[in-house]
Amino acid sequence: MMRRPCRLDVPLAILLVLLPSSQAAAISSGDTITPATPPLAGNHTLVSSGGTFALGFFTPDPAGTGRTYLGIWYNNIPAHTVVWVANRENPVLGPPDSATLKIDGNGTSLVIVDSQHGSSRIVWVSPAVLSSDVVPRSPTAQLLDTGNLVLSFAGSGAVAWQSFDYPTDTLLPGMKLGIDFRTGLDRRMSSWRGAEDPSSPGEYTFRLDPRGSPELFLYRWSARTYGSGPWNGYQFTGVPNLKSNGLLSFRFVSAPGEEAYYMYEVDGRSKVLTRFVMNCSGQIQRLMWIDMTRSWSVFWSYPMDECDGYRACGPYGVCSVAHSPPMCGCTAGFRPRFPKEWALRDGSGGCARQTEINCSSGAGAGGDGFEALSNMKLPESANATVDRTLSLEECRERCLGDCACRAYANANVSTPGGKGCFMWTGDLLDMRQFENGGQDLFVRLAASDLPANIAVSEQSQTTKFVKIIVPSAVAMLLLLAGIFICVVKVKKQSKAIQIPLNNGQSTPFRRRNQIAASTDDGQDTSLHPPGQGNHQDLDLPSFDVDTIQAATDSFSDANKIGQGGFGPVYMGKLDSGKDIAVKRLSRRSMQGLREFKNEVKLIARLQHRNLVRLLGCCIDGSERMLVYEYMHNSSLNNFLFNEEKQSLLNWEKRFSIVNGIARGILYLHQDSVLRIIHRDLKASNILLDKDMNPKISDFGVARIFGTDQTAAHTKKIVGTYGYMSPEYAMDGVFSTKSDVFSFGVLVLEIVSGKKNRGFYHSELDLNLLRYAWRLWKEGRNLEFLDQSIAETSNVTEVVRCIQIGLLCVQEQPRHRPAMSAVTMMLGSENAELPEPCEPAFSTGRNHGSEDMEMEVSRSNSASSFTVTIVEGR
Repeated sequence: MMRRPCRLDVPLAILLVLLPSSQAAAISSGDTITPATPPLAGNHTLVSSGGTFALGFFTPDPAGTGRTYLGIWYNNIPAHTVVWVANRENPVLGPPDSATLKIDGNGTSLVIVDSQHGSSRIVWVSPAVLSSDVVPRSPTAQLLDTGNLVLSFAGSGAVAWQSFDYPTDTLLPGMKLGIDFRTGLDRRMSSWRGAEDPSSPGEYTFRLDPRGSPELFLYRWSARTYGSGPWNGYQFTGVPNLKSNGLLSFRFVSAPGEEAYYMYEVDGRSKVLTRFVMNCSGQIQRLMWIDMTRSWSVFWSYPMDECDGYRACGPYGVCSVAHSPPMCGCTAGFRPRFPKEWALRDGSGGCARQTEINCSSGAGAGGDGFEALSNMKLPESANATVDRTLSLEECRERCLGDCACRAYANANVSTPGGKGCFMWTGDLLDMRQFENGGQDLFVRLAASDLPANIAVSEQSQTTKFVKIIVPSAVAMLLLLAGIFICVVKVKKQSKAIQIPLNNGQSTPFRRRNQIAASTDDGQDTSLHPPGQGNHQDLDLPSFDVDTIQAATDSFSDANKIGQGGFGPVYMGKLDSGKDIAVKRLSRRSMQGLREFKNEVKLIARLQHRNLVRLLGCCIDGSERMLVYEYMHNSSLNNFLFNEEKQSLLNWEKRFSIVNGIARGILYLHQDSVLRIIHRDLKASNILLDKDMNPKISDFGVARIFGTDQTAAHTKKIVGTYGYMSPEYAMDGVFSTKSDVFSFGVLVLEIVSGKKNRGFYHSELDLNLLRYAWRLWKEGRNLEFLDQSIAETSNVTEVVRCIQIGLLCVQEQPRHRPAMSAVTMMLGSENAELPEPCEPAFSTGRNHGSEDMEMEVSRSNSASSFTVTIVEGR
């Protein structure tokens, strides 16, 4: 049979009519079936006592293949949403009128009968699980208001069978996902074959692996594609969004010899409808029903990025999108197992120890120790042992005394101070590090590889070196003393010195700051404006290290407001009382030096009210820092996509932000001394000052463009997936229209309050751009607006912004307006705007490409830093 694509191309209004052919004229038959009542047939349904769920026959394929299934769906919402299907492997090959559901003659099972052409063929039988002392007397099948179909017997209280034990693609509140070891029942989720095809088997299953500490895994056929991480008493360590709150509570039970399962529950006082779904494309999603939009909204979705890929970085490798590229890294004491592949950003080979552990030494001098890794998804738990009675210190001692132990961690962080012990006795696999979430993991290292011992060793070698060199150097120092004094006098008299940044280009820095010249790698990082000389001076103030240290309290953790590929970002206050933000280049960052020079050169020349102002820099030895004005309201990202803060951005503020961003981009493209393409415009790179005025930040990957150029080509793609134009993401062609596309995405995000990357309309198979386009074509623009600000909005401005956004994200660059036209359209209330064409469908590279994103998130920030590199292999 030809398999249908995992898409939903039929308009929702048509589907609501066609999906269940019996739905339009459904007839309720109460909530129970008994041997004495007529079988459930045709367009008759069972409706639960509270009216929440219905059970009946439906034909999901509007193309008319004639396959009929018994299913359970929500009864009181307009979108026909099936949550359970009985006969997935054996549909009734005919219309619903030919199918019946009844209790069999023995009273122990439910059966579906196909009664076409005068014959009666049983296509499905519910498996009965009865103990020998149960008498099947007065059987009753009842649809409960939880969505559970239960077959039970009068007087015994025993359940012969229930639909909750056989999930399909949906987990409802109160359903268990896991294994009953007493009966061998494996409750697993299995995806539909397609959006219109519930038949089995689907490509994906989601089930519990009971080995070690039980963990949930997503499979595509038999291959694992995602792991949740082990449960730590509070959440699965690989799912930081899984947190109990006043509405939802989550539970994981692991009782050896009895059962192990995960389930969630909804506050009984709440009327919220929510479901946990695995769709046919392999996404595990939490969906919430929104009455106002009459649709399901994605609350969270996994896998969510490259680091969620199963064993993405191999044994002992740690994946982190916050420190990419590359996304894979080795912790202290480890090195890449295959350096050549690692250099090509293939981290699947993992890491190897620099020094083998020395078990015989025990915990004494020269023995092994542990390196603490924070915010970790704990390793795959199949080779882990669990002892829930040990304290963390006892866990450490036990691991140290077991030569096979490679790491340990708390098994239950829900209690004060933690309790219980995870110990891993094999390779550490499927690890990742979050910016927030996860927990501490303690990895075993040889004594010589422990950070403290490395520092002592280096200090010892330095001391020996000094003892040898110093005596012979004294004479030389005396000879140079006179020269040194002269140099100091010259420096005091000079206001600034010229420091070469690249190919002779220079910048006046006060004091003794120096930076080593570096050759940029080719066309993509060429920083010299076409047609200009390379000896222009930049009048940029310099800060000394002592001033920065005093302002940031010696770079204290309390003042740290972000972390990116460039390095950490700190807030500070100068002696004058001025607030600043300091981006400190990581000493280990090879890439950051190029971005550092780029920002120094570009931003020093740019002055606009909608660009973040660079106050100065600090270069001292290996220290390289940029000093910015401090943005008190952090980034647009932190307001726009935060449910608690969204309403603070009313429509007036959002429209002002759109206009400010447009003016800033216009300045870069047309009005500045240099013509600049930003190449990484996105919500987290739009910072907000104390008055909520937008300022564009992060010029680390920007490109100076010649005035006579209309487009350029690069082999190295930099930016962020979801904001990149299709011609740039796929072919490396970029122009000012690339920024226009990113601006269009931003506008649609600002209007809707939804993020383009990660948004997915589960029933219509639409991303954010396509969803906006669909509503535009159907004249339902106001449904696209963030409903938290609907009452404060200006309808005319909202519609105009949606239209401008769609004009900017058109697939062909020539169809997109220039920023000069965009600012005019935003400011002209009565202007007649052109009709947009269909937006670009994909912004991904060819199938052999690699997409990696690193993003900084923070509560307050001067500047976030994102670098995405996509390179062909």
